[in-house]
Amino acid sequence: MALLPWRKGIVTRIREDAPLTRRYWIELQDTDNFDFIPGQFVTLDLPIHEKPAKRWRSYSIASWPDGSNVFELVIVLLEGGAGTTYIFNEIKEGSEFILRGALGVFTLPQPIEKDLFLICTGTGIAPFRSMVNHINLHNVPHQDIHLIFGCREKCNLLYYEEMIELEQKLPHFHYYPTLSRHEWEGKTGYVHAIYEELAQNIPPAQFFLCGWKNMIDEAKQRILAMGYDRKAIHQELYG
Repeated sequence: MALLPWRKGIVTRIREDAPLTRRYWIELQDTDNFDFIPGQFVTLDLPIHEKPAKRWRSYSIASWPDGSNVFELVIVLLEGGAGTTYIFNEIKEGSEFILRGALGVFTLPQPIEKDLFLICTGTGIAPFRSMVNHINLHNVPHQDIHLIFGCREKCNLLYYEEMIELEQKLPHFHYYPTLSRHEWEGKTGYVHAIYEELAQNIPPAQFFLCGWKNMIDEAKQRILAMGYDRKAIHQELYG
């Protein structure tokens, strides 16, 4: 299959919603309708290295297909990271991104016949935000959906109010934010104890994991130990 072409996108808006984390709205210049599948990503070609492969950085799309040519990325500044340092220091409203996409197979099953466990940390919530909003807007038939989102502190809970509101509107959607370093009114600790409790009776389910390697590796081991098959586990690794 031929590679998708590189395209030009203009940053129309930037917003900081959490410490060292920014949301970027990007308008494509070659289309009026950016069509993609919720869960997919785009690859940015950043002017940070002579070798192409060392310039490319991929980010999950945090918005959902809405018939427009604008989409959203949510990006966290990584200490020592050449890509995110460039983005945070150089990209302003009106700046240009060269990008390719949408790409990827980290997408919802068709149809959704089993419970979904969407397990994430940090900016790993991006593809799941796209998925659940798409399900809600298009009345996609589904079973129980459990979004389990782990952060260190409450200030890092991206899209918190939006997910609380969506939980009230979307039947069978359950939102479980949990904090590992902050006492608050919600759950504390890591994501693993939550899905283990929810799935202790081994309901038919698929698990989608998105975030950093340590979380994904541990989750895969725990889910398999619960009795689920490897085919029930899907992952999108960050970093």
